[in-house]
Amino acid sequence: MNIAVILEMAASAEDRPAVTEGGRTLSVAELRRLAQHAAARFRGRTAVLYLGPNHLAYPVALFGAALAGIPFVPLNYRLGEEQLGALIERHPGAEVLNPADLDALITTPGPAEWLPAPQDQDAVAVVLYTSGTTAAPKAALLRQRHLLAYVFNTQDFGSAEPGDAALIALPPYHVAGLMNLLTNLYAGRRVVYQSVFQPADWLETVRREGVSHAMLVPTMLARLTTELADAEAGVPTLRNLAYGGARCPRPVVERALRQFPDTGFVNAYGLTETASSLCVLGPDDHRLAVGAEDPAVRARLGSVGRPLPGVEVEIRNEDGKTLGAGETGLVFVRGAQISGEYEGADGSGDEGGWFATRDRGRLDEAGYLFLEGRADDTIIRGGENIAPAEIEDVLLQHPDVLEAAVLGLPDPEWGQRLVAVLVGTGDPEEIRSFVKRRLRSSKTPDTFVFRPELPRTATGKLLRRTLVGELAEAEETTDA
Repeated sequence: MNIAVILEMAASAEDRPAVTEGGRTLSVAELRRLAQHAAARFRGRTAVLYLGPNHLAYPVALFGAALAGIPFVPLNYRLGEEQLGALIERHPGAEVLNPADLDALITTPGPAEWLPAPQDQDAVAVVLYTSGTTAAPKAALLRQRHLLAYVFNTQDFGSAEPGDAALIALPPYHVAGLMNLLTNLYAGRRVVYQSVFQPADWLETVRREGVSHAMLVPTMLARLTTELADAEAGVPTLRNLAYGGARCPRPVVERALRQFPDTGFVNAYGLTETASSLCVLGPDDHRLAVGAEDPAVRARLGSVGRPLPGVEVEIRNEDGKTLGAGETGLVFVRGAQISGEYEGADGSGDEGGWFATRDRGRLDEAGYLFLEGRADDTIIRGGENIAPAEIEDVLLQHPDVLEAAVLGLPDPEWGQRLVAVLVGTGDPEEIRSFVKRRLRSSKTPDTFVFRPELPRTATGKLLRRTLVGELAEAEETTDA
């Protein structure tokens, strides 16, 4: 069994609209037929490389690859020619779908005959490349059973209400974009694709298409709240809005809750290697946290929620000892959806099947997970380990700070000194005092740098090491 079973199950029910993009819609029956033609076209290939934006051809190519029994590899089509060429070279014998090929895949009849490949649940279903911000991109391997485990554990087949639609504005090479397609098709929602995210267009698409569910990365949500300013969104059909893929500033979440008063919010935490979400903070959690008298409940708005069905979370120290509630350490996860496997390397789980996420975090008494950044981002100042996320959260509470990144740069006395890079305005000394009143002096940034924007990936993740390199180079130039 592989992910093609999702399409087959959808096709066994009453035919309905399945996918919409650019004013065109494919029904479930049409999607199945086109996927079968694509499978015949892909026969004899080693993989399918998808080099385009969100398009009706995306699900056709994905299910076509599944039926052909070969991996689907969506690549970041925005990469430079040299980078993209290097990734293509890693897949000799693959079918390469460029933007110019996509329309033909859904309009040109394919071979009339096709033979479905053996449906091996251990076969590699999808290859997703990490962003490669510090080294060559790694190829994360997600097998058929990982994707099916996530879908079956989080969705009920055909559970959507009539007319439900899910808007996907995430890049096609992001794991959340992939899994949103599979889960919504399985649940019975029509998928609506948006190729380029623009806040005003996104709102108009929600209204025009009657969108009931959507997901955004934090940078998209922040732009949306800025677009709305003090106005309410006016999207009565939108019942569920998920956000994830990177840390979302609490002020952005609080603004969004005011602007979308009738929408249930979901904060989702997951990794490429885990076939999407591991934990979610659901709509009820959001509502309870806002204005709660209990500080522990109120604090949960800054968490990523509790583990999904089938997922276990454990916090360990550097020596591998399991920590208790409230203790900060390394986040380990276990479950059927979790791969933790890379091309050319064995799965990175330990003997008990636990995968090291390389995130730092803690669990509260009720099992809510609070993240404190990547383990590699920890700043060591005078022998003290400092999590940048703790300081960034305080900086973002300042009314003049829109975005914040705290970095550690070399210091001859302390080992590292704290540098805060901010987007916004304000007096550095006043902001320093603001932080110092809330944190210890040792966690107050030594230097403040203002920039018009922070470097991020297309999915909103902060390019922290890029920023460190730029600041270090600027200091070397100044010293020279």
